[in-house]
Amino acid sequence: MVPALVRDPGYKVEELLITVIAELLRGVKHVAVGVSSPIPAAAAVLSQLLSTSPLRVSIIGNSSRQAWADSGVEMFDCAAQGRIDAFFLSGGQIDGHGNVNLVGAGEYPQLDVRWRGSFGSAFLYFLVPKVILFRKKHTRQIFVPKVDFVSAPGTSRPGTYRPGGPYALVTNLCSFSFRKAQRCFRLETIHPGHTLEEIRDHTGFNFEVSASLSESKVPTAAVLDLIRTSVADQINDYYPKFNQQVLYRPASPEQPD
Repeated sequence: MVPALVRDPGYKVEELLITVIAELLRGVKHVAVGVSSPIPAAAAVLSQLLSTSPLRVSIIGNSSRQAWADSGVEMFDCAAQGRIDAFFLSGGQIDGHGNVNLVGAGEYPQLDVRWRGSFGSAFLYFLVPKVILFRKKHTRQIFVPKVDFVSAPGTSRPGTYRPGGPYALVTNLCSFSFRKAQRCFRLETIHPGHTLEEIRDHTGFNFEVSASLSESKVPTAAVLDLIRTSVADQINDYYPKFNQQVLYRPASPEQPD
């Protein structure tokens, strides 16, 4: 059987994710981005370029994009003062209640797989109002019914002081919002080329489906140009490899004589 031809959408999946995340940052005044996070960093810069109001972007480890002399202690202090509106977290496991596992898979302490650790995830999860969870890969091994270890809890008991928590979840298949009162995710948009059935098949936890479920907005030609030029230029010092492989336009083929 000859496989069906797939039309090139004109953008890479990374560029779609940058666009989707940038939209979630609309209205934010200060977004902080952790280390090794090129897609969230690019999305934050894109949102800043598109914003009609001032938006500060702090990228940890990037001296030109960092608001603090000490990227750890001062960032946590800033979050505790309520001066960070959005942050990004990922995890080896994420469950339907928004719990994040950054420690390892298996029964603790005899873990089958050990990850890098929680660092300050629980602290920031409690204090930053819009924490966007992000995974470029969407599988049942990642999105599980219940995490093996809770590095950062998605919700807290009534009466707990908690201005922060999960706001959205973005993957290579779709985007969810998080419903704090219901303690669950709700599917909001599906990326082009994917289906609800596919998302259910690749998700280990139950989720709600929005009555206004729609296709994710793809980057326009103008947004793509912005991503591949201004955004790429502004994150190049910190993510040169990502820029080279993803954001910069490939060289045009030489014309035959």
